[in-house]
Amino acid sequence: MSTDERVPVDLAALGEDFARDPYPVYAGLRARGPVHRVRTPEGTLAWLVVGHDEVRAALTDPRLSKDWENASPALGMSAPAAGITMLSSDPPVHTRLRKLVARAFTARRVEALEPRVREIAGGLLDEMLRAPERRADLVDAYAFPLPITVICELLGVPSLDRESFRKWSGTAVGSAPFEEKKAAKEAVTDYLAGLLATKREQPGEDLLSALLHTADEDGDRLSADELLGMAWLLLVAGHETTTGLIANGVLALLTHPDQLELLRSDPSLTENAVEEMLRYDGPVETSTTRFTTEPVEIGGTVIPGGGELVLVATADADRDPDRFSGFSGPDRFDIRRPTRGHLAFGHGIHHCLGAPLARLEGRIAVRMLLDRCPALALDADPASLTWRQGMLIRGPHRLPVRF
Repeated sequence: MSTDERVPVDLAALGEDFARDPYPVYAGLRARGPVHRVRTPEGTLAWLVVGHDEVRAALTDPRLSKDWENASPALGMSAPAAGITMLSSDPPVHTRLRKLVARAFTARRVEALEPRVREIAGGLLDEMLRAPERRADLVDAYAFPLPITVICELLGVPSLDRESFRKWSGTAVGSAPFEEKKAAKEAVTDYLAGLLATKREQPGEDLLSALLHTADEDGDRLSADELLGMAWLLLVAGHETTTGLIANGVLALLTHPDQLELLRSDPSLTENAVEEMLRYDGPVETSTTRFTTEPVEIGGTVIPGGGELVLVATADADRDPDRFSGFSGPDRFDIRRPTRGHLAFGHGIHHCLGAPLARLEGRIAVRMLLDRCPALALDADPASLTWRQGMLIRGPHRLPVRF
């Protein structure tokens, strides 16, 4: 049946409580069924998909388009990124774009970055540990500057005004009013357009220069709009998600002292610990927007066609007891848990291209932080932390720690 007649669940009305801990809300919805009509924190009406199996299926359903051209005008929405990106396109455009950039994120190339990532992390920790009061905001001191430095060096972005860019980026992918999001999008677009113009004249040994000046074996290369979109996607997605991974993951450790002690005593658990961080409280709450190209039936509910907005709750999928049982249930953070099948990086053709780099940065960041800060502890009541608004990127604004 269709649920058009149902009163939408007003997620916007839940305010800070929902931003801090959306999982009980999702679990309550999941108990009633896999599809719900909701009003998002931005005020937009959408269809929310919950539950592991249903989310996994929705992520690969070709009737749920990523192309903003398929969005209903009635939604009153516009794409957060400029240009044409892999996250705003369907095959064959998506297939072509991914092919042109995938070579930069092979396992071998990512592994080659490990010494430099360690060097950056070490320098940030050196600076943080010099604080005379031995206190810091871990987001400002570590979780944000590590991935933004790595992606800027990879792309060849010189002397980025990081605080300005952080504000623009956070606004563009958050729940700010339309005019604020538009202004942030324009600011990032102007910056990237200028950067690409410089790269055309003065290419370097970096990814953006390579994307500008190389073609595949068939002579295909990115258009101007595609280059702008790719630069936007790689720079914004290349730091936003990893910042959340590090901040959310460290917070999970600090609020589960038994797990923190276990990881300190057994460094071999670091890789699985990062996977559990991704599953338990990953940086992406719902996948990027999808739009119906025809009616879609999920669990007995028919979502109408015609460009309806569909949000796929990967965060809920990774707390579904039908998929993650044992270890005291899916709401328990346990770094020994088998995490195979989590959807923190998505699924299908839109599975995160940068997942290997994010995993590398996460492993290095967590391991070096624990090794260098044996007395690391949370320096605030967890309930007092404020969280980013919106249903895309998840993470605390600040993470006060002492060491």
